[in-house]
Amino acid sequence: MTRQLGFDLPSRTALGRDAFFVAPSNAMAMAMIDRWPDWSGGKLALTGPTGAGKTHLAHVWAEQAQARIVQAGALPEHDVPALAVGPLAVEDVPLIAGDHAAQTALFHLHNMVLAEGHSLLLTGTPPVAHWGLTLPDLASRMRGTTAVALEPPDDMLLTALLAKLLADRQLTPKADLIPYLLSRMDRSFAAAIDLVQRLDAASLAQKRPLTRQLAAQVLDKPPGRD
Repeated sequence: MTRQLGFDLPSRTALGRDAFFVAPSNAMAMAMIDRWPDWSGGKLALTGPTGAGKTHLAHVWAEQAQARIVQAGALPEHDVPALAVGPLAVEDVPLIAGDHAAQTALFHLHNMVLAEGHSLLLTGTPPVAHWGLTLPDLASRMRGTTAVALEPPDDMLLTALLAKLLADRQLTPKADLIPYLLSRMDRSFAAAIDLVQRLDAASLAQKRPLTRQLAAQVLDKPPGRD
């Protein structure tokens, strides 16, 4: 069976269903997306580390449900009743923990979307209980939302992600490079994305092929430093 990848990539981002790599760490989240529209209470929360694929799954669902996607922090700029006329995905809900206006808008939006018989998808990095929402009625509704977590990646998923990221940048590593990277990098989606960006930049700047020697140089240099 062909395996394909899908993540919040920095270049040539693919956000379709056929570009999502299903692994044990994200299979439950994918299964819950597939269960729509049979979500309990008409809503679902996706949680998990940065780069785990929450945005990708939100786009997969939005295409399936013909839904709109909005950032939680931008809700005060929107006409809430106009947003509530169909299915909706609201991303990065924990970022409005200190924003009373955005929390109030999300509270009303939550009620309107569900009252109209539509579905609501919410995303955030930590578990829902740690979203830090201070509007009591909104926090209560979020705690009552079915949630599914995309787990930290295992070796299989990180290997596949690195291979996909490198291929997207038209980088062809030798067979021993990815195992070398896996044994030395921080084990997260965000770290994999950042590392491939830095490898690509170093290869271009130095006009050198992608080798273990170049990788060692990049790994020894803290991110953000030239």
